[in-house]
Amino acid sequence: MAAGCSCTTQLLLYPFLLLTVLFFSPIRNHLTFSASNQVQIFSENPEVSFFPAKDTGNGSTSADGRHEKSHVEEIEEGLARARAAILEAARKRSYTSYKEETFIPRGSIYRNPYAFHQSHIEMEKRFRVWTYPEGEPPLFHHGPVNNIYSIEGQFIDEMESGKSPFMASHPDEALAFFLPISVVNIIRFVYRPYTNYSRDRLQKIVEDYIRIVSYKYPYWNRSRGADHFMVSCHDWAPDASTGNPNLFRNFIRVLCNANTTEGFRPIKDVSLPEIYLPYGKLSPPHQIQASTNRSILAFFAGGDHGDIRKKLFDVWKDKDDHIQVHEYLPKTLNYTELMGRSKFCLCPSGYEVASPRVVESIHAGCIPVIISDNYVLPFSDVLNWNQFSIQIPIDKIPEIKTILEGISISKYLEMQKKVKLVRRHFVLNRPSQPFDVMHMVMHSVWLRRLNIWMPW
Repeated sequence: MAAGCSCTTQLLLYPFLLLTVLFFSPIRNHLTFSASNQVQIFSENPEVSFFPAKDTGNGSTSADGRHEKSHVEEIEEGLARARAAILEAARKRSYTSYKEETFIPRGSIYRNPYAFHQSHIEMEKRFRVWTYPEGEPPLFHHGPVNNIYSIEGQFIDEMESGKSPFMASHPDEALAFFLPISVVNIIRFVYRPYTNYSRDRLQKIVEDYIRIVSYKYPYWNRSRGADHFMVSCHDWAPDASTGNPNLFRNFIRVLCNANTTEGFRPIKDVSLPEIYLPYGKLSPPHQIQASTNRSILAFFAGGDHGDIRKKLFDVWKDKDDHIQVHEYLPKTLNYTELMGRSKFCLCPSGYEVASPRVVESIHAGCIPVIISDNYVLPFSDVLNWNQFSIQIPIDKIPEIKTILEGISISKYLEMQKKVKLVRRHFVLNRPSQPFDVMHMVMHSVWLRRLNIWMPW
């Protein structure tokens, strides 16, 4: 366990713009803020234990007396211009770009399409990420690219590929720093065969990695980790930071397991979509049927994992032709085909809040029905999930049929059209492309970087 010391560099959460509250509202559906506690949250400056800091460079004076800007000054001035451009776009309901725009986000699926569009433009222009080279595969720089945890490995591989437009050529030009740690591979190679489920080994590996890079580079200490992030889709990933809460207080965690009752912080952390990828594929299997060919009202098939699914099975399992709920399908039935024939696809949480069925539903053109508590949905910074999904509380599970039958045909058709529109944001491309799932993940990190300011 690394020893910590007090870091004297002050980190300020940006009090003027409050982008994520005013325009993107990632927490509007999860926390309630008054004017007083907004100030408290955005001005919080806790005592945090960190490793010895190195000189970060605060600019210099030339021979003729002119102030020469440091890298931090140049970065922060660029971010200030980005904030101003986003505010202006939201105010004028327009955008300005340094390049031709091939897609312009508009419509009610976005909380504020003008702010989002300008923010995406500014991100593509300015946001560069340095991936630390320290560590050896398979625990670092390598992760799963298929099956249920695929998004973790795909993101690591994208950042390591040399093709990402967000890759910084030198750490001094980076606005954020990526820790290429694979929690999935730590569990696979360090814990198996399972003798206990203590998170101690996971926590020590992550903390030791931070110790190494914080001694070798000045960047962690400069920001108290506020511009550093890691990405993981494993259920245990939130626990990687619980062994030393002070160390990770400002750190950005990009997690599939985005459960607010288990320490997920919507103002700081990022909700990562869980995507099941078959071997060699970049998208879930799907068969999209026309709206008029969808004869099944609602569909679910999956394992008896967790209390929510147990309740769903108790009420609906194999009991209704219109609400088709199955534990495991017989070989005569095709999962993908049934999703394509359904108007609504039930997405109950399993052992953890996230489920690949949310993305599968969107790819199938099926309106997702989220059955979960305390789940922060992916990209809810900018996406208005109420426009293209149904959210049913757990205690309303017996009323699923009544709720869904109460949705008019016109309302259903409108929502299904929006599911098709939002699909582009859940498509995985390699290399990534503007507004696809990789860009959306990066945009969520970019927003959190916009909301901090480092004095020089």
